[in-house]
Amino acid sequence: MNYFVTGCAGFIGSHLVDRLLFQGHYVVGFDNLTTGFLDFLQIAKQFSCFKFIKGDCLDKKTLLASIPENCDGIFHFAANADVKDGIKHTERDLQQNTMASFNVLEAMRIKRIKKIIFPSTGSVYGEADIIPTPEDAPFPIQTSLYGASKVAAEGLIQAYSEAFGIQAYIFRFVSILGERYTHGHVFDFYRKLKNNPKQLNVLGDGSQSKSYLYVQDCMDAIFLALNSANKKVNIFNLGTNDYCQVKDSVDWISTELGVTPELNYSGGKRGWVGDNPFIFLDCKRICRLGWQPKFTIQQSIIKTLNFLRENTWLMEAKV
Repeated sequence: MNYFVTGCAGFIGSHLVDRLLFQGHYVVGFDNLTTGFLDFLQIAKQFSCFKFIKGDCLDKKTLLASIPENCDGIFHFAANADVKDGIKHTERDLQQNTMASFNVLEAMRIKRIKKIIFPSTGSVYGEADIIPTPEDAPFPIQTSLYGASKVAAEGLIQAYSEAFGIQAYIFRFVSILGERYTHGHVFDFYRKLKNNPKQLNVLGDGSQSKSYLYVQDCMDAIFLALNSANKKVNIFNLGTNDYCQVKDSVDWISTELGVTPELNYSGGKRGWVGDNPFIFLDCKRICRLGWQPKFTIQQSIIKTLNFLRENTWLMEAKV
């Protein structure tokens, strides 16, 4: 099969490319390298059936020209994933998450491509009334520009699916952890503790409760769903059957590093505007297909930390 992958040099996108190539598919990767890294494509570059194109999904002409004519499906993984800074750059989520998705869908319409795989987020549920939150939970008032942009992108995908016969797979992730991780609380805590192991500033009061998922468990779930689900629009939550508090993660990271920092909390119940104090998804739908995560949240956090310790160049790259 021939696939086009946007965001191919990013954290999750690069793992996706590796999986597709190991399965014997032809892959054209597309990335503007704003947050992705060519270093993450070292494995992919060893395959003759992989081609990388530097380009931006907001550039309609380049995007359309880059998609191969015999494309069997698009994995649209290019996005802005920085939830916290959404209110500082109010157009970023709209442009990179919603408009970029619209451009991909338009290119699919023009080239008559009939399958899209899209990573959404558990943030679309806002501060949900139902915990754990199932896929059919009602959407409440949105609390982040990031979540709102993903809701809009999901709506566009579903509408294009109905109008143009496109089959869609939408995955609502919790936060993903693992090798090639470049942003999020493990990255931030490690960078802070590396600079000053005696003190750690934590946004929020430490009681925020979140679920996390190891990136290879995420890949397993995606490909199982692609091989097992066949509706016009297939929506799956992806997460573990557990959650932890921020202060738990701080303890695990500090213990692994052998430090005992003084903790300074700020911001109250929410670390920033749009920070959801409790994200825990009901994943029975994907589990009914036979999937179970292999790694616990604690194991995923430690694996992520060890990757960052072995790749400190990311500290310099992500200033």
